Amino acid sequence: MKHLFHIALAASVAALAVSQAAVAEERILPVPSVTIYPGDTINESMLKDRAFPENYRYRTAVIESPRVLAGKMARRTLLPGEPIPMNAVDDPKLVTRGTQTQIVFEEGGLSIMGIGIPLQSGTLGETIQVKNVDSGRIITGRVQPDGRVRIGF
Repeated sequence: MKHLFHIALAASVAALAVSQAAVAEERILPVPSVTIYPGDTINESMLKDRAFPENYRYRTAVIESPRVLAGKMARRTLLPGEPIPMNAVDDPKLVTRGTQTQIVFEEGGLSIMGIGIPLQSGTLGETIQVKNVDSGRIITGRVQPDGRVRIGF
């Protein structure tokens, strides 16, 4: 009887070791809990954690932290339960190509404002070209947090 107890105990310990090894070999990644469409801004409520085997092969580099995704914009459709490739998300565009935006020049207390048409979309801090509506000239400016384009930086 004592011998059977030791065999059962050894089997339990072995099963626990195998279970712990399986857990140690998993990789937890954030995945969409709903379909996320191109242009959607990602928030944490749209994500959940999913375990993948350590030896699972991804087609491309994937995002490993949900903190990286919060506030990003989907560049393509992201399917529920699938890892999110790094190139599938981008910073949100504060300025949209072809949509009028305010341009501003500030220097030494002088502030000049105008309207421009961006020739490309831009994210925060990105340098883009804008056509000045009044003069027709193409100027270069940096996208500001409020969506304006600052020139003469």
